[in-house]
Amino acid sequence: MYISAAVLSVILAFVALAAGMPKTLLKGSVPAQLQSPGGLSASLVRFIGLAEVAAAVGLVVGLFWQPLGIAAAAGFAVLLVGAVRFHARAGDYANPETRGNAMAPIILTVVAIAAAVTLTLAM
Repeated sequence: MYISAAVLSVILAFVALAAGMPKTLLKGSVPAQLQSPGGLSASLVRFIGLAEVAAAVGLVVGLFWQPLGIAAAAGFAVLLVGAVRFHARAGDYANPETRGNAMAPIILTVVAIAAAVTLTLAM
């Protein structure tokens, strides 16, 4: 069970870091898209990015101290539920052009929950 937890944690950590760094630095197209049509402030986008980076760190450290990994995976799942809500409000699930990108938070929420459960069972 620990191997499954480790694989899920590492995958989530890479995804969280890749998603969080551009938002933290406010560089690239994603932060700009969140700010203009989404109406999020730059400080909120940076906070979301920092939360994603913190989740990545927590998931990696959680491989050695599982309570932190469980908390990081659960926190990342909550953050992803917020992303799903954001995409739903923006109408991304109804638009065939944006539906593909909007599905990522749904899939990652399931993976984050699975990581939290497997880390719990591996204790």
